[in-house]
Amino acid sequence: MNPLHILREVFGYPAFRGHQQAIIEHVVGGGDALVLMPTGGGKSLCYQIPAIARQRLGQGLAIVVSPLIALMHDQVGALHEAGVQADFLNSSLSGEEANAVEQRLRRGDITLLYAAPERLTTPRFLAQLDMLYEQGQLGLFAIDEAHCVSQWGHDFRPEYRALTVLHERYPGVPRIALTATADALTRADIVERLQLEQAEQFVSSFDRPNIRYTIVEKKDATQQLLRFIQREHSDGQQHDSGIVYCQSRKRVEEIAQTLCDAGIQALPYHAGLDRAIRQRNQDKFLREEGVVMVATIAFGMGIDKPDVRFVAHLDMPKNIEGYYQETGRAGRDGQAAHAWMVYGLNDVVNQRRMIDESPAGEEFKQVMRGKLDALLALAEATDCRRVRLLGYFGQAYSPEGNTPLMRCGNCDNCLQPPDIWDGTEAARMLLSTIYRIQQHSGIAYGAVHIVDVLRGKTTPKVEQFGHQTLSTFGIGSKFSEAQLRGVLRQLLAIGALGIDGQAFNTLFLTELSRAVLKGELKVQLRASLSTPAERKPKRSTSLKTVETNLDGQAQQRFADLKAWRGEVAKSHNLPAYVIFHDATLAAIAQAHPANLEELQNIAGIGVKKLEAYGQEVLRIVDQSA
Repeated sequence: MNPLHILREVFGYPAFRGHQQAIIEHVVGGGDALVLMPTGGGKSLCYQIPAIARQRLGQGLAIVVSPLIALMHDQVGALHEAGVQADFLNSSLSGEEANAVEQRLRRGDITLLYAAPERLTTPRFLAQLDMLYEQGQLGLFAIDEAHCVSQWGHDFRPEYRALTVLHERYPGVPRIALTATADALTRADIVERLQLEQAEQFVSSFDRPNIRYTIVEKKDATQQLLRFIQREHSDGQQHDSGIVYCQSRKRVEEIAQTLCDAGIQALPYHAGLDRAIRQRNQDKFLREEGVVMVATIAFGMGIDKPDVRFVAHLDMPKNIEGYYQETGRAGRDGQAAHAWMVYGLNDVVNQRRMIDESPAGEEFKQVMRGKLDALLALAEATDCRRVRLLGYFGQAYSPEGNTPLMRCGNCDNCLQPPDIWDGTEAARMLLSTIYRIQQHSGIAYGAVHIVDVLRGKTTPKVEQFGHQTLSTFGIGSKFSEAQLRGVLRQLLAIGALGIDGQAFNTLFLTELSRAVLKGELKVQLRASLSTPAERKPKRSTSLKTVETNLDGQAQQRFADLKAWRGEVAKSHNLPAYVIFHDATLAAIAQAHPANLEELQNIAGIGVKKLEAYGQEVLRIVDQSA
């Protein structure tokens, strides 16, 4: 069974990308695989095509393990549009509906069955798998979002641990585990937990060249977000689709309301909302254009919406994996997108406190601190952010396999290199002040008080404890408060300063503090975390969409095709991109096909879609000419 033939016939694409062909051929041949591929890289095809191929070879159906009950409907709907028999079993089905799916399962009428991990390991479901296995009709297990099995990952789900039963109970059935994000530690844990020691590992580049990374110093986060959206992601009438991440549910509600008040169509999403409201908001985001979702990290995993033009963070994530996974939801269509974050000292303090106060063991806390430190280093970096990000995942920045480079040309530090200043003197003053205060009072203090003493600011608290008498009082008056907070962030980032989260976020010296005090370790700082987006109030000309290069008539055809697609999607209760991606519609508009044969040559139109929509597409193209 030729995988390339299936790719063209079912999905309408002319050729595989990257490692896809090697992965698919390996799994079709019965091999296990661990696949690390960035969001938008085509992971789904890596198990969908083997599922189709193995069933056509008489080897049975594929079971897809997915943690995302809310999105199974759209994933199955997309396969139906391509002419593939797929179903899901989850708690959204009635007893009668679930029984109907099970009957189709027993009859062999299903090619891919999606199920949540907690359902997969129930006695009832395992009994059905036993029956299929005995009949030789269990062809493949696909474990999506495989990082969920690891305690070191950013989205650990204990129910994934029970998936070891697949290997133990059904030997010989190939397994493919897939994730977009896993550092070396998480990858090793996935292999151990899922017993994939003999699996072939396929690691694609983590680079998302179409995403521009920008990190801005947090001043007034709400106003900064508004300026960012209005200047970079609005044409004055329509706003781009985007996701805004906040740490708390309250903050989500506040930001969503603020954006709505500013004329931006925004919706909240967090675990505290009624399930029906969450589903309604998610459906609206997926099915409509120009919607901004304001959410906690409860939202996003598995989101397939291709035209998300920006992901903004108003609070710093816990680690680089979380940051990479969340920002990776932008630009899945390969068009230019933004990953934008505001970041300040309080973010560092809050994340440190959450780690220190967690009930986890000390080994786990140490790993989490190391992961947070890596994200802090990325935020404070004065060199290329993409090089840093890829380096964390053990990869060099090497576009299209060429010689590794040290500049990407598409992050804030590359586009406008920051001014650098030597903050060593200020760092030594800060550390000396912390030391003197602890000597004087016998207790530690927080960042605000330390900065006040160093800058010579006489406050009631300073006078109460007599800290105006210290030798370091006022010796840092030449430094601004913003500069000193930047120094504190850098000292925390490199581990030359610690935070005691259980003692009101007080600061304490570390072993590395001594190296800074002795002048053995320099502290190089950026003059500002502000960016071109902050200083140049205009929409970025680099954020081109698929219709940018279409001429007037082609743009009209594209608009008419999008309107038609929207109606079809609404009638099928599916997101518009499930019917056809924007890139496919733009290619149709550009090519202006005159018949079905010409239409079939356009990427993204398989046999089933040609039969279902071909004549109607030709009619719309013809009337738009």
